[in-house]
Amino acid sequence: MRLVDSHCHLQAEQFAADVAEVLAAAEGVGVERILVPGWDLASSVAALAFIDRFPRLAGVAVGIHPHAAAETDSGAWAQVVALAADPRVVAIGETGLDFDRMWSPPDAQLANLRRNLELALATGKPAILHCRSKPGERDAQDALIDELRAAGFGGAAGRGAFGSRPPAILHSVSGPVDYVEAALEMGCAVGVSGLAFRRGEEATAESVRRVPAERLLVETDAPYLSPPGAPRRRNEPRYVETTARWLAEQRGEDIDVLGDMLVAAYDATFPRILGRTVPG
Repeated sequence: MRLVDSHCHLQAEQFAADVAEVLAAAEGVGVERILVPGWDLASSVAALAFIDRFPRLAGVAVGIHPHAAAETDSGAWAQVVALAADPRVVAIGETGLDFDRMWSPPDAQLANLRRNLELALATGKPAILHCRSKPGERDAQDALIDELRAAGFGGAAGRGAFGSRPPAILHSVSGPVDYVEAALEMGCAVGVSGLAFRRGEEATAESVRRVPAERLLVETDAPYLSPPGAPRRRNEPRYVETTARWLAEQRGEDIDVLGDMLVAAYDATFPRILGRTVPG
């Protein structure tokens, strides 16, 4: 089965001792594309250094996560903007809103999201969006859709910036079906992770049946969000296979057909880096 991991934090300290072996194991199960996103300035810089060590990786994203929104000053943000111009950077993020853990105040999160969305529009590189509300609530999802619309992601500004590519990705999708539908109406892609297996995330099974094949991605968010069968303390990109097989079951599709679709969707979402060799 062909596979991608559209969101994997390989630069995290959990992989410091054996990252080469982790990548070899992923390749062994068919993972052909891995995107390494940052979550703050330091991890964004590390992602770029990391991809130079492993040229077969498919790309990097740089941006500020909502958890780091309040602690990221204007100087650090200016450095992220500079990094975004690098051709090895194929997306902006991860960014978004987290009204569950609330490590940054809502106002700081919203201001941070807006500048990341502006950067995505300016560069033509899609925004990778984290979004969580407290259990049983949806305020973060509703606010995210409002911010996307206000930024022009579903209109002429988005079409001018991104062309035929999705303007944003709902990373590790979580939330009600109508939230996903609203994002799809704006042309967004949807990334599915091991979060889909957790209690309270049952809506994802319905949502994934509504996502067009060309905008469906699969990811691990490693070292986090382990699916069933993966070590809880350290998820790895090879375990994306578990989520992909679940996706095939939910959508009623042959796993090999789905695998081809996942690789095609990845390539339709993120531009390839010139001069970089990846399978397929």
